[in-house]
Amino acid sequence: MRIVANGKPFHVDVGTTVASFVRSRALDPRYVIVERNGEPVERGRYEEVRLSDGDRLEVVRAVAGG
Repeated sequence: MRIVANGKPFHVDVGTTVASFVRSRALDPRYVIVERNGEPVERGRYEEVRLSDGDRLEVVRAVAGG
């Protein structure tokens, strides 16, 4: 399947979850915010939400500081 994340195309396997995609990008799902097709995904659902062909993701890493 093909998805777009942060404006870049990616090929992912059928059944890929939000969490597994985030981990494949060397990020920790606990520290990112994900928007899927314009809608925020609850962090507690990252493991169960499966990506679909054509999905558009925005993945933002939370950074602490001041």
